[in-house]
Amino acid sequence: MSLQQFLQEDHRDCDDLFALAEQAAGSGDLAAAAEGFGRFHQAVLRHFAAEESMLFPAFEEATGMRMGPTQVMRMEHEQMRGMMEAAADAVGAGDREAFLGQVDSLLITMQQHNMKEENVLYPMCDQHLGAAVPALIERLQAALQEA
Repeated sequence: MSLQQFLQEDHRDCDDLFALAEQAAGSGDLAAAAEGFGRFHQAVLRHFAAEESMLFPAFEEATGMRMGPTQVMRMEHEQMRGMMEAAADAVGAGDREAFLGQVDSLLITMQQHNMKEENVLYPMCDQHLGAAVPALIERLQAALQEA
């Protein structure tokens, strides 16, 4: 399995959690939306942490590129952390409209971000990390499964 395949699957798992929270809010069930968004939020934070602590440093070490794609991904992660906090605050306050507005913006940002990772960064990582990929996937998998 490639890093691209492995991390793309995790993106899809996060997307599924996001969709459940959004559907619950759309149907007016804010308690389910809050619970579902909490699960999504934690999954995405684990994903970001795994990338930032393992994948990005490995890529930077292998390529010498520290100011390129990983820097952009870190900045986008920070932007999405803020968006997720705002959405969590809105659903926690029972503000359905504010929550739906926040998750609409978050969805667009996430889709753009994931496309960059899946079509540019992850293939570059597979190419440059070569023989280190299987061990890195094992480490990423362990980090993503922590609850």
